[in-house]
Amino acid sequence: MAAAYDAGRIGSRRLMEAEIALIAADDNGAAIQATAATQPHDPGFVPFVRRARAAGIPVEVVSDGFGFFIRPALARLGVPDLPVVTASTIFADGSATISFPNGHPRCFVCGTCKRERVLAQQRAGRAVVFIGDGESDRYAAGYADVIFAKRALVPICVAAGWPFHRWTEFTEIDAWLAAAFAAWRSGDAVQSFPAPIQKPFFCGPEVWGEGRYDPPPDAWTPGA
Repeated sequence: MAAAYDAGRIGSRRLMEAEIALIAADDNGAAIQATAATQPHDPGFVPFVRRARAAGIPVEVVSDGFGFFIRPALARLGVPDLPVVTASTIFADGSATISFPNGHPRCFVCGTCKRERVLAQQRAGRAVVFIGDGESDRYAAGYADVIFAKRALVPICVAAGWPFHRWTEFTEIDAWLAAAFAAWRSGDAVQSFPAPIQKPFFCGPEVWGEGRYDPPPDAWTPGA
């Protein structure tokens, strides 16, 4: 199923529901949470977050994944109050269950609808800088005003024709943000932050119809 998801043939919600059933949680998730706690984090993330928030720019962590490890990780990094939008995974009674409180109400392809978070920020009058690296970003990045892409998101952007910045570490994005602030202060509108732009729908119930769990063939590419 993972290969089918990577190819865009099935949705992440269906994949995660299948995967959660494979998790042995006799210890109520202690081992898997301990493993998650040992994973390294990009040291440039927190300085980037602090620069953005000091300027009044909202930052959200939006994950189309199991999500249980994110808040503990943010607490260890010293930014426990950063908003997190993800699934709800619960370990109890020797099993694991998942629900999707941040999914789209009429489209069930994704567990967490990243697209709706992009659109919500744009409706509030904000340009959206989307930072991603995976297949789950394919239905959100194309609506953003600025895209930072690495790993699996790069070929998705290339195939779709979306302009993007390559990134490896958050220090690069932090430097871009500092430069954008400097341009804004100097009145350089070209190098400063863009205005939010509404883009045509290429995913979701508006183009696929309601109630889908799997996308149509090649649906992740706008205009396909």
